[in-house]
Amino acid sequence: MQQSIRPGDLEGQTIAAVDLGSNSYHMIIARVDQGQIAVLDRLREPVRMAAGLSSDGRLDPAVRDRALNCLARFGQRLRSLDPAWKRAVATNSVRQLSNPRSFLMTAETALGTPIEVVAGREEARLIYMGVAQGLAEEKGRRLVVDIGGGSTELIIGKGFNAQETESTQMGCVASTKRFFADGKVSSKRWEAAKAALQLELAPTAQNYINRGWKQAYGASGTMRAISRVLQERGGPEREIVAADLNRLVNDLIKAGSIDAIRFKSLSDDRRAVFLGGLCVAAAVFEQLELQQVRVSDYAMREGILYDLIGRSRHEDPCEASVKKLAKRYGVDQAQERRVWKVLSGLFEQVRVVWNLDQSDREILSFASRTHEVGLAIAHSQHHRHGAYILANTDLPGFSRQQQQRLADLVGAHRRSLGSNALAGLSEEERGHALRLITLLRLAVLLNRSRTDDPIPQIALQPFPGGLELHLNPRWLHSHPLTRADLEQEKSFLRQVKFELRVVAEG
Repeated sequence: MQQSIRPGDLEGQTIAAVDLGSNSYHMIIARVDQGQIAVLDRLREPVRMAAGLSSDGRLDPAVRDRALNCLARFGQRLRSLDPAWKRAVATNSVRQLSNPRSFLMTAETALGTPIEVVAGREEARLIYMGVAQGLAEEKGRRLVVDIGGGSTELIIGKGFNAQETESTQMGCVASTKRFFADGKVSSKRWEAAKAALQLELAPTAQNYINRGWKQAYGASGTMRAISRVLQERGGPEREIVAADLNRLVNDLIKAGSIDAIRFKSLSDDRRAVFLGGLCVAAAVFEQLELQQVRVSDYAMREGILYDLIGRSRHEDPCEASVKKLAKRYGVDQAQERRVWKVLSGLFEQVRVVWNLDQSDREILSFASRTHEVGLAIAHSQHHRHGAYILANTDLPGFSRQQQQRLADLVGAHRRSLGSNALAGLSEEERGHALRLITLLRLAVLLNRSRTDDPIPQIALQPFPGGLELHLNPRWLHSHPLTRADLEQEKSFLRQVKFELRVVAEG
């Protein structure tokens, strides 16, 4: 049952999602119609990006061209849509690139929209959200298995909420390339491949079995392809039964090659990665002791659509992640409110001149609420501890770029910025990041006393290459520590070629 959308909220709105998978790229365009999503258009192209990845993360030029040409075609269809209502997400193969930034810059130009790289567990959350939309309400937990091109996601959830998420480094493209590149299969080869895949699953399997589930579901192309082949062989519709799966495996081993058996339901592009996907499925069935899996038509792209809608209604998973993290590390809520009160005021003063937008405001809000998480480790260098925590913690809702941006802000909120603070950024990105860093640093600095004593009106005046900070002279005179901190702050910012001027007037 689809999650209801309040009538009138988004009625008639056209929304779009793009999924840059490791096997195929998908695009879905839909319209909100009487509280439900009505699909207007779907596109799928078998890019097989994972097949073009070398062990050191380089992408074959031919595969790169195939990916960019596909995105250009998607981009033509997306061009007329409101930027606020389209979202593109990249998964495992982009995560594995040695230089994802280079690929993404060209890919975003081709597509005409930003591309978010999500971590494996965020990918799993979106998959579960999508699958849950196509299911009837039922009591008890569900298991969702999604075998992609480069990774396999395993999720236990209830209702519309994922409770356990795991992403393993095995998929249909990667496993075919690793174990069955020539399309041939023998009993010895199959068992060796399955054993290697089961090793990947072992750390997760027992925990999942202990949690338990009422019904298992399969999502995405591999599970649908297996289901169709089994149905062609007399099995039930939209279902994978363990006994049927094992018989298919035995027949393929007897045949010795994927090309020796013809399946009407198997397209040529799916045939090319079928053996690896089937082996992953067999390993999952065996390791999780599955007897039967129902196959869903829904997957991550539908999850992206519903996540997009949820964020528009202020049901933001990023918000929930930040709240949970702050609670976990015992962040001083009174201090985070003080910092945000000042920071939001500073932001509004320079928003137009510095060309800042709502996404900048949101990331600053998250930074104000998490900038002290590192205190749970130690006061000394707590900004660095905080940056490490934020960069390496699973934060549902955040793309990898957003998470790294937040970690960078927190890591730069105090003390010397150093030469690495803005490393790897273009001139434009460097200037933008430095402006956000400066606003956060000033808000933290002005609240060092950790009291609710009012701070007189603060006025900001941006100028090329810097910022003027206007403060009440009497207040400044009565706060000698703040004066000293501001003088030191001038020196810190000068290290990154940003000028801070403090003007006492009023």
